[in-house]
Order: sequence, then structure tokens, then C-alpha cells
Amino acid sequence: MVPYFNPIGSILRARFRCIFHCLGKLCNRAARNSTFHLPFHYKSSLTLKNEAFIVESTDFSEKKKQVQEYGHTPETMRQTSHYKNEYVWGFVDKWDELIDWDQRAQGEGDFFIRHLKKLGARRVLDVATGTGFHSVRLIEAGFEVVSADGSAEMLAKAFENGYQRGHILRTVQADWRFLNRDVHGEFDAIICLGNSFTHMFNEKDRRRALAEFYAMLKHDGVLILDQRNYDVIIDQGFSSKHTYYYCGDNVKAEPEHIDEGLARFRYEFPDGSIYHLNMFPLRKDYARRLMSEVGFQHIETYGDFQETYREEEPDFFVHVAEKSYVSEERATS
Repeated sequence: MVPYFNPIGSILRARFRCIFHCLGKLCNRAARNSTFHLPFHYKSSLTLKNEAFIVESTDFSEKKKQVQEYGHTPETMRQTSHYKNEYVWGFVDKWDELIDWDQRAQGEGDFFIRHLKKLGARRVLDVATGTGFHSVRLIEAGFEVVSADGSAEMLAKAFENGYQRGHILRTVQADWRFLNRDVHGEFDAIICLGNSFTHMFNEKDRRRALAEFYAMLKHDGVLILDQRNYDVIIDQGFSSKHTYYYCGDNVKAEPEHIDEGLARFRYEFPDGSIYHLNMFPLRKDYARRLMSEVGFQHIETYGDFQETYREEEPDFFVHVAEKSYVSEERATS
């Protein structure tokens, strides 16, 4: 079993019981001149010096040389585990240009925070942490959050982003198909956001991952999972308002190839760099059926955070799947 990876918080709480602050804020009675290394091959260190945090970064040149590899025919690369090779450091380092944290926060408002609080959630597992946007937002809203991801590079970036905003993320690298092996404990809610579930190409993998999510939730827990509106992309072609999710200026994100088994997206950044992601084009009703067959009792689907919508309008769907069991007797009473 892999423990939560909290390289600074666990050590400092045990040794100094201090209150953490970020980049120049004082740390209560912390030991001087102690260095702790950040996770996942991330060549930086964190030094406690004169009761203040100082980040010392080293050379990223080797990681920036990493390139995405899809072979001679990229459209044939349809493997669940390949996403680890897609999120190379150069792409991860630019991801927040695509997201734009401020614009995304404005676009989605308090949708997730409101729903989680309404359902009484307190302890949340973010299984698709990415660069940390939702983990940080939920922490700042008062939730207890564990941040998981399959990409070591993404977790390193999330840790950095959280630290820069005054938070020490509890991070763990995890494979959804073996989530109960990699993460321990039960949660009130699991969030799987950022169109991340579409990295699963095999139906067996999708069912296994959903079953793992279900097993890690408390008896009345909730799964919140989002996806692109692939129905429209496949049936009518691609268009996007870039209003709610990918809000970065001058960053192009559009499909390069679409069929029933693959959505290959191309991401072009202002500096001319180009990256790709191969994803499975998950249809909305199919996703709902899978969640229902795994055991989720009530599934509500929103279109671009709205309860009512025309099927062709949303860029994204958000599924709120409740685990709480309602017997037929109670349902008809």
C-alpha cells in the first residue's frame, strides 16, 4: 500500500508542529537551514531559513527535452497507460496557460463547492489532480483533500502550484484501476475532472476504475465526473466556446482526428510548441450507463454547469453520481 505523499507537511508537523505559509511568510518555530526535496524527480528543493520558506530551483533542461512518442501512426495508439508518456514536462509546464486558473474559476463559479457542500461532503479525493486547480480551490473552501494523479509530472506541478498559494498538497501517484491499492481510506466524494476519464480506452478499464471509485466512497458518497460533449464532436463536428474549461488566451485546442474510438487533440501554444493527447470519445449516455451498472443510484448530468440545456449546446457534461442506496419500498413510499 502506498502512503499519502506529503514530503514536507508530515515531517514538519511531527518535528515542529508549525503553521505553513508560502514564499516569504514566517513559519512558527521552524528549524533553520533544513532542506526537504520535492517529489517525483522534480529537481527543486525547499529550504527553511530564518523561519521563512525559500524555493531553490535547479535546471529543468533535461525534462524539457522530453518529447511525446506515438510511433509512426499516432492514430493507432489507443492504450490506457499511454497517458503517462503524453504528459511530458514541457506540456505539463504549459498546461496552466491552457487552463488559466482565474478565468476557469470565473467560468465554473462555485458549482463543485456548492454541490459538495449540499451533499454534506467533507473529505474529498481528487483523482485527476492535474496541475492542482480543483484541489487548491476545494482546500480554500474548507474541504479536506487528497490529490491523486497517474502522472508524476502533473503531481509535481500541482505540488508547486499549491505551495505557491500557501498550501501543502497531500499527493499520491495512483492508477485508477488499482486505486484501493494506492490510496487508503474512505471519502465523502471523489472528483474526476478535466475530461480525464477519457484517457481510458478499454471498457474493462473504465468499469474497473468506476468500481474502484465506488468502493472508496462512503455509503452515501458521491462521484463527480466530467467529460467533453463527444456526441456533438462525433456527429456534428467540433466547436468550442472556451468559456468554462480551456480558457487560456491564444492557446488552440482542437481535434486532429476523430472516430468512434479515438479523439486525438492538438494543443498549440503561443511560442509555437505543439502537443497532442489521444483520448476515447466517451458518449454521454454510455458514461451514465456505466456508472449506473457499477452501482451508482442516482445520476444527474449538467451541461456546462446548467441543469437544463439542449444536447448540442454544452462543451462539457458534468455527471453527479450518488452512491446512497434507495430501496424500492422507500422510493414508492
